[in-house]
Amino acid sequence: MSLQIKNFTKNRIEKKFLDKVAQETLKTLKLKKTVEISLVISGEKRIRTLNKKYRKIDKVTDVLSFGNEDTDNSVKFVFPSNNVISFGEIFICYPKIQKQAREKKHSTKKEFSILLIHGILHLAGFDHLESYENSVMKEIEIDVLKKL
Repeated sequence: MSLQIKNFTKNRIEKKFLDKVAQETLKTLKLKKTVEISLVISGEKRIRTLNKKYRKIDKVTDVLSFGNEDTDNSVKFVFPSNNVISFGEIFICYPKIQKQAREKKHSTKKEFSILLIHGILHLAGFDHLESYENSVMKEIEIDVLKKL
């Protein structure tokens, strides 16, 4: 697993820890393929723009995931010969991490972990159309957090 990080904020990012979070999430999912995940840490303006463009919701959100699945069969992804698959891209809003961590009375590190796990689960095809608090996604997030 390879986690490529682009940080558009001035906040310090613990790459080694985020690698561990991503690795543990993929291990819990029993994903056998070697994947590369792109992680973008952004501010509120960038994530709001993306949320408006792709989800038609004009507000700041905490995490967005863009998978590389071929939904209409018109585009075929070319994978490198080393069999590393680009799993997709996750955008996480750092100011939202800080705000939500304060609201939930836990560390920004824990909130960052929750959002990264959440984003990876979306890339893996999970969704929470039913009540999020009772979803399979929530159960997996709790399971991964216990292992960290």
